[in-house]
Amino acid sequence: MSNANKEGVTDSVLQVNNLTVARSGKIVIEGVNLDISEGEFVGLVGPNGSGKTTLLLTILGLLNPVPIMGGKVRVYGKEGFSKSDLGRIGWVPQAAANLPRHIRITVRELVRLGTLNLQNMFKISDSGRSERVDRALEMVGLVDEADTDVSKLSGGQLQRSVIARALASEADFLLLDEPLVGVDLASRNSLLKLLDNLCHDEQKTVLMVSHDLTTITQAAHRIIYLEGSVRFDGPSEQIPDFSSLAGLRGIQHVHEDKHSSHGHQN
Repeated sequence: MSNANKEGVTDSVLQVNNLTVARSGKIVIEGVNLDISEGEFVGLVGPNGSGKTTLLLTILGLLNPVPIMGGKVRVYGKEGFSKSDLGRIGWVPQAAANLPRHIRITVRELVRLGTLNLQNMFKISDSGRSERVDRALEMVGLVDEADTDVSKLSGGQLQRSVIARALASEADFLLLDEPLVGVDLASRNSLLKLLDNLCHDEQKTVLMVSHDLTTITQAAHRIIYLEGSVRFDGPSEQIPDFSSLAGLRGIQHVHEDKHSSHGHQN
């Protein structure tokens, strides 16, 4: 499946041009430019407060660019968040897997919530929703857990469930904010393999925020290092080492002159 327009010019899912966003009167990200194509698995990394969540919320239309700066966000070629593309975008926030323990709901019921929208919420007919749920459960490998109460799932299984909920909406573009938090190592590897498979086999596009640079570079095809602005954007295998990243951030080594000053002292 291709997202090319009638002229066959582009398969861009997301285009961000010269984006500047402020929160509470303070500029958080400035001059951000990036382009994400269909089928890419992109890791968005950076320290706390670097603007990662702000960028996601702006892509979703929940935050607006600073008007005077003229920045633009285009999703599937349309400027701003379009309601017509609502089902194509699956948003999995940090809190998505933090379900209240007193709620009793099965995996299938949770995933089925992803099929609801304003058009079908009060319809009795199924309209293919069950098939979408079954397909989503198959994609995340939870067919055998479909009737299990979500309170009995592991952290990794719960994350798979909320991703399946996004997939059941027929989302093509998945935005995930720190989905690996609280997930054990084995489940983490399995989850990353799932996301990679979705990109390769289903032509889904993934933009995933993670603070775990080491882990995300093992899975994502491309890394964007954001700290106020984009400091690195390229293939995962070309991400600079930590010392070089510190240089990109303008951080100097506190011991760089110590040797020369005190090297001959006992």
